[in-house]
Amino acid sequence: MSRTYPADIAWDLTLPRETLVDVLAGSVAAHAEKPALEFMGRQWRYRELGAMVDHVAGGLRALGVMPGDRVGLCLPNTHFFVASYFAVLKAGGVVVNFSPLMVADEIAYQVTDSGTSVMLTLDLVPLLPRVLEVLGRGGPLKQVVVCRFAEALPFVKGVMFSLLKRKSLAPVPTGDTRVTRFASLLAAAPLVEPPAIEPEALAVLQYTGGTTGRPKGVMLTHANLCANLRQVQAWCGASTVERARMMAVIPFFHVFAMTTAMNVGIGWGSEIIMQPRYEKGAVLSAIRRRRPTMLPGVPTLFKALLDAGATPADLASVRACISGGAPLPLALKHEFEAKSGAKLVEGYGLTEASPVCFCNPLHGENREGTIGLPLPLVRAEIRSLKDLGEAMPDGERGELCVSGPNVMAGYWNHREDTKAAMTPDGWLRTGDVGIMDADGYVTLVDRIKDLILVSGFNVYPRTIEEALYTHPAIAAAAVIGIPDPHQGESPAAFIELRPGATLEEAELRAFLKDRISSIEMPKRFEFRETLPRTAVGKLSKKDLREQPHMHA
Repeated sequence: MSRTYPADIAWDLTLPRETLVDVLAGSVAAHAEKPALEFMGRQWRYRELGAMVDHVAGGLRALGVMPGDRVGLCLPNTHFFVASYFAVLKAGGVVVNFSPLMVADEIAYQVTDSGTSVMLTLDLVPLLPRVLEVLGRGGPLKQVVVCRFAEALPFVKGVMFSLLKRKSLAPVPTGDTRVTRFASLLAAAPLVEPPAIEPEALAVLQYTGGTTGRPKGVMLTHANLCANLRQVQAWCGASTVERARMMAVIPFFHVFAMTTAMNVGIGWGSEIIMQPRYEKGAVLSAIRRRRPTMLPGVPTLFKALLDAGATPADLASVRACISGGAPLPLALKHEFEAKSGAKLVEGYGLTEASPVCFCNPLHGENREGTIGLPLPLVRAEIRSLKDLGEAMPDGERGELCVSGPNVMAGYWNHREDTKAAMTPDGWLRTGDVGIMDADGYVTLVDRIKDLILVSGFNVYPRTIEEALYTHPAIAAAAVIGIPDPHQGESPAAFIELRPGATLEEAELRAFLKDRISSIEMPKRFEFRETLPRTAVGKLSKKDLREQPHMHA
């Protein structure tokens, strides 16, 4: 992968044979007294994190967790998540990530599908009641470990939280042997003889969003996840490592944050500044207090920081903002860079690739409107939409397909879906329509499944969304296809306005007239106070599609 590759980055990166347990051990040894984690003013050093992982791994073994067992994490960004994640892996177990926003039925499905036997969660409403409900239904889940949120906070804040936020706290059952406290795991003897773990062993079952049906468990091995963290590190360059501090606002239970914020941060020996969710006051306060150098996020996070009034002074320490998880509108990129003074580059990945595959160079040409170049060791081709065995020439549209050491081992218990996700010669199909230019940069046109067929013509929602985002009154926009009795489908635009802004449909149609073609013009506009979003903050077209819509 030569073409115009950044001069200081070797595409043919040499990867060590390692596991995520090795990655943590290396940073604990090299950075013992450096800050590892920071949460709302409380701090843990690498030495303390390493000891915590050893004790929790011992506690999990005492609960009966053996190599290969599935352990669920239903936790926001806290030290509980990081310590539990690495402790499960050290005990030889497999991490299964659960979004704290999931309802009981969703949790129960994923528990059953994955075979999760132990679940760690917080003593908060509604998390704990939902997990306990699933425990009470029977099935694979046999043990729940409850983490006390107050114990994640500095002492005074913890006391105040317990006193003033009692309604947020869920009662923890007493006398039930199926319910254990995290503190008891910490009090356990450390795991002194952890099992030998091969890099090819399964590390994480990461469930996809389920946009086309039930979520599937993506099997990510230690080798997959270690490869991706080393690929991202290599892409960032040596200058980024020095005194690196990672701002973790996006949630670790999502694959993007798990790799780019947590695993990459741990691999660097960085301080990871954690936020349990986005709250503008708390996030800006943490940025001002800890001066992060790296800020991975989704487009809605960068938009929220602008709306919260983040200034160049606030973001002066940030060397790189990497946007992923959803297309980055050019209008947002320009506005963020102009108002913040920080560099914002777009990357691209998918759960099945651990997840990062592409990124615009941090120290080279940031080609606007593209997802950048393939990361080291990632091979990419544009394949024919009619024949996946045929690679398309530069400048031609087709399905983006990738291969590399970060590509999944397959879907858990879904052999046919695994086969369908791959090309005949074993490359991963991304499901995205793209164009590769002569220099290797890729522009995504749209999701194959998002394609709207209007009277037999292909209409790409992203084209319409990019035009909508150029209007100064629009904060967020999503375009989907809706049934049309005359044309088969028609575009429908769902719009969220900036605070205090007003916009009429006729005015918006006039604005778009010279920006998109007549066949791309939405037949329907719907203005909403807020648009549905996923747990990581991406606009959710799935939710829009599932809501009842009139025919155009």
